[in-house]
Parts: sequence; C-alpha cells; structure tokens
Amino acid sequence: MKAGRNRLGRKDHPQRARQIGQRLNWRVPSIGLLLVAAAISVAIGPAQAATGGASTHASTAAQVGGGIAFSPVRLAGATWYGPGLYGNNTACGQVLRPSTTGVAHRKLPCGTVVRFTYRGRQVVTRVIDRGPYSEGNDWDLTQAVARALGFEAVGADKVGFAIARGSAQSSDAKRRARR
Repeated sequence: MKAGRNRLGRKDHPQRARQIGQRLNWRVPSIGLLLVAAAISVAIGPAQAATGGASTHASTAAQVGGGIAFSPVRLAGATWYGPGLYGNNTACGQVLRPSTTGVAHRKLPCGTVVRFTYRGRQVVTRVIDRGPYSEGNDWDLTQAVARALGFEAVGADKVGFAIARGSAQSSDAKRRARR
C-alpha cells in the first residue's frame, strides 16, 4: 500500500491503517453484544423503572398504593431532564439513569408522592431531586416519566399535578410530629 494524502492533507500511513483495521475486527462482535444487551435492557427496563434502577423509593401507582388521596389537580410548567446527567446522584441520593422515575421540585421534600396528568395519561411518582433551574417551570421530569406521559418535546409545557395528601410535610412539621 502506498502512502498518500487524505482529505485533510495529512499523510496516510499504511501501517496505521492496518492497526485501525485490526482494532475494528474485534469491535464488530462487541457491537453485536451491545445490541443484545440493549435489547435485554429494554425488556427489563419497565421492572427497573418501577424502582428507578437502584432506588428504594416506590415509583408506580401499584407500588405507591391505589388508595392514596390527592390534592385537587393544578397546572404548572414542566420540562424533562436526564441526558448529560446520567450517572450523577440526585439531591435525594439516587443515581440518575434513563430508567429512573421521579421528578425534581424546588421545595417539596424528597419522597413526596405526586400524580401527573398530560394528554390523558397519568403517572404517579416521587420527588427525587431539586430543580428545575429554568425560569417559569415548577417541575423537572426524568426521562422515564416524560416518556410515560408522552411528554418528549423539547422545551416546556403545562402538566396537571396533584400532591398526595400527607406526603408533602415540611421537615419542620415532621420534627414537630416526633416530639
């Protein structure tokens, strides 16, 4: 093989091309394994979504309990977050993953149960993080919650929300109750 110039004007090196080719040979089976792993994770995803991966918080209506009394539904601005933050801990101590179900709110305590409605769909989940940090929005939904609601557009939209009665106590109220 004769060394020439590539599109960028740099000299091509036949030995380097051979090394890259050899590296690609073992990567092709690895890509196949990644695709199989992705297919398995999609199948397992709903089970993990219920717990937010390694979360101890219940996140679905079935686990939270069907007989919860909620406040009246109100509308508020919401966005969704996740990509770029996966692998980081949330304010409530969970590791954020694509399958993590939860929401971020500036003031509600961790673990507060909230029901969201959007275009006829409902999701019951818990507060797991602080935010949002964009103006005019009260909620940040994780990607799993946004998908469950069909809320995947870029930007913000209005969602209906209702807070479970008795779950949104402030830390002061909890301290007073212990006394």
